[in-house]
Amino acid sequence: MAAAQRHNGRVADVATAPVDETTTVDDRPWLVIVWNDPINLMSYVTFVLQKLFGYSLEKATALMLDIHHKGRAVVSQGTRERAELDVYRLHEHGLWATMTKDGGDA
Repeated sequence: MAAAQRHNGRVADVATAPVDETTTVDDRPWLVIVWNDPINLMSYVTFVLQKLFGYSLEKATALMLDIHHKGRAVVSQGTRERAELDVYRLHEHGLWATMTKDGGDA
């Protein structure tokens, strides 16, 4: 075996990144927001909230009034996957919805 091919008995230096033990998992929930729009009737928005989220008439009506008067309302919260599904379902029903990470001030 040629000298260049022989193992010299040393372990190669491996660069390792320091482990940051202060890093925590970001467990803030994702919020699903329905925005006011000039298209959908208030009764339809109330119906959709009842249908998709199982809200009572009173809860759905209160959320719809927040959407109408304040311009938006948080209608659900949870994991990112759940929020994506909720936004998709709201879009399927013609409502304008977005999702955002909870800022902790809600």
